[in-house]
Amino acid sequence: MTFISFERYHRINRGMPAATAILLAGIIALPVVSVMVLAVTPSDDIWSHLLSTVLPRYLTNTILLTVAVGALAGIVGTVAAWLVTLNQFPFRRTLSWMLFLPLAVPAYIGAYALVDFFEYAGPLQSSLRAIFGWSNSNEYFFPEIRSLGGAIIILSAALYPYVYLLVRMALREQSMLPHDVARTLGAGPIKRFFKVTVSLARPSITAGIALVMMETASDFGVVEYFAVQTLTTGIFSIWLDARNVGGAAQLALLVMVLMAILVAVERTNRRRMRFSNASNSFRVSHQKTLHGLKAFIAVVFCVIPVVVGFFLPIGVVMMHALGSMDHWVDSNLLQALTHTVFTGATAAFIAMIGAVIMVYSAQISIHAIPRILTPFSTLGYAIPGAVIGLGLLLPLAYTDHLLADLLQWLTGIDVGLVLTGSAFAVILAYCVRFFAVAHGAADSAIGRVSPSLGSAARSLGKSPSATLFSVHLPLIRSSLLTGLVLVFVDCVKELPATLLLRPFDFNTLATRVYERASLENLPEAAPAALLVTLVGSVGVLWLARAK
Repeated sequence: MTFISFERYHRINRGMPAATAILLAGIIALPVVSVMVLAVTPSDDIWSHLLSTVLPRYLTNTILLTVAVGALAGIVGTVAAWLVTLNQFPFRRTLSWMLFLPLAVPAYIGAYALVDFFEYAGPLQSSLRAIFGWSNSNEYFFPEIRSLGGAIIILSAALYPYVYLLVRMALREQSMLPHDVARTLGAGPIKRFFKVTVSLARPSITAGIALVMMETASDFGVVEYFAVQTLTTGIFSIWLDARNVGGAAQLALLVMVLMAILVAVERTNRRRMRFSNASNSFRVSHQKTLHGLKAFIAVVFCVIPVVVGFFLPIGVVMMHALGSMDHWVDSNLLQALTHTVFTGATAAFIAMIGAVIMVYSAQISIHAIPRILTPFSTLGYAIPGAVIGLGLLLPLAYTDHLLADLLQWLTGIDVGLVLTGSAFAVILAYCVRFFAVAHGAADSAIGRVSPSLGSAARSLGKSPSATLFSVHLPLIRSSLLTGLVLVFVDCVKELPATLLLRPFDFNTLATRVYERASLENLPEAAPAALLVTLVGSVGVLWLARAK
């Protein structure tokens, strides 16, 4: 038996957190590095061709869409949070949690459902023609839903809850002293909203809008269905249709630059706008009661985004799902459900384990490496799924071929493509994409555990790993479970990375919805869409209960 000295064991044990942080950060950075290498070393440099043809349109549409959705979602989310937090009106309590519900419906499902409802052959226009006796669309005007404006409305309805959540939390934690002072100085509700509420909640508003804009810039399902050409659709088009990986990588690099700008602007604004509470009167002690027309306007304002973002899409999907029950017994639907649960649950567990290790390593390590690398390990959420898919596929394919050749040389058995020919690539993409969600849950949970508990355990001879299992994990189980649920829900809804990395004939619920809806076959897509939404609803209700 080989023994090692205590000093050597201690040295190894102290170095493990740094090594773990480097490994995790390297895995997260892999798609970014891969895209950068492909972009600067393309086999066919078509950058000049892109500049003279489609790139201006891609970039213009992306910027217009991102800015417009950020502005509209910011207004809706901020005003709704202010109404339900600082005012009293009928149904306020119910609406305060119902405003979370659009998070349960992926934007692409909302797009399919709303087009089905508003298009020429849909129930709305058909009813209007029947009521007013119109025979065709030339006799009346109806806005085109499949347009840039339609994409802005649908994405805003799906994403405003990000702003609502952050602003609502900020307002609930604010001291009421500034509001009371403004009221005594004669400021009315509107003036207090702009001068006090918006000013104090501006860091949260900025963070929420930045998150909405990042989600918008990375969207594929809505813009592809509406034929709005953006940088994300360009990545798919140039890679899959034109077979030019270098050109797709150059567009992906441009998307990452836009994401980096959004993150930098958001963090700069947050540093410039730090506020502290001068008193302990955090609770909303003087909510203004709205009556009459004001109360009606408040209810309508809160109801409209919930209807557009949740109830209308759910109603259309349920109508199709219940009207074609034979699609529920389709074996392909069951297979897609199995694939979805397996990949999502596996990715959620791996991401959460990695996040706990990363956070705990940064806390106990004597080295600065884990703390330096932690921000880099959470950048995956700012990278669109299409970019992650592009950045992972080629390195994994290259590794796959090397591994297959090596195993065949050693054993004489051709094992085929192990990494890209299985769900491994999809699971890895989910882990990279949503590691930040798991990290946030783990960081918040471990941060609430008193450091003295860990120090006491280690002083009694417990190793860092034993301390983690015996002290920390029992205290943070519920928070970690919340993180698991949120990561799983995000994995279930993810579309672009799954489309790019899934093996042949490997469908998830999201890709099944996309394939059927792209063929205008919403009745067959409806069961899968309803299942995705039900899973999302579980996560949203869990989040609403926690907040």
